[in-house]
Amino acid sequence: MRDLGRAGWLKYCVPAAHGGAREQMDSRSLCILRETLGRHDGLADFAFAMQGLGSGAISIAGSDSQKRRYLPKVAAGEAIAAFALSEPESGSDVAAMSTSARLDGDQYVLEGEKTWISNGGIADFYCVFARTGEAPGARGISAFVVDADAKGLEIAKRIDVIAPHPLATLAFRNCRVPATQRLGNPGGGFKIAMQTLDISARRWLRLDRLCPARARRGDGTRQDAQDVRPDAG
Repeated sequence: MRDLGRAGWLKYCVPAAHGGAREQMDSRSLCILRETLGRHDGLADFAFAMQGLGSGAISIAGSDSQKRRYLPKVAAGEAIAAFALSEPESGSDVAAMSTSARLDGDQYVLEGEKTWISNGGIADFYCVFARTGEAPGARGISAFVVDADAKGLEIAKRIDVIAPHPLATLAFRNCRVPATQRLGNPGGGFKIAMQTLDISARRWLRLDRLCPARARRGDGTRQDAQDVRPDAG
């Protein structure tokens, strides 16, 4: 991550106002960068993609102070980001999540578990989604930035996979975070999560949808732009 930061790659993961390369994140640039990294090293591609996903909620809904605190470090590779949404019983079904966050004075108290979290156990901070109860279902969820050293946050399990892809289960046990660490409005977490995942999904688009001249055939070989039908892919 430090190497990617020093080389300037991670500047494309955050807006220019906070150390990024462009005013807003650009899908074409992200896809080309990911294809280049993936050609050489799967772990480098993963690290690049997860840095953007993990910090995306801050770029979208963070306060000025939150953006100043986290995003320049993300762009420089000085802090590793993670996106904590999935749960053991509900997967990525946001409306069914059970992790809760209860307001207690000027702090929120988080209780619950998140699992299959990319960068889990090595991240410096997590964008966490928890039920705050303003309304039933998805409308009663809020988003928070939780630092890795927050008291009450534990790495309950490291999940081994064949790929060089760090995954873990996070446990929140009376985990107290300042109310100033909430992202956006109370109950606005579902919208933030969907916007973040939408940006992430665009990063995962195959390059041939954006750059037909570099499209691949099904066997992986290149084909010329004139060979690509408008509906190909």
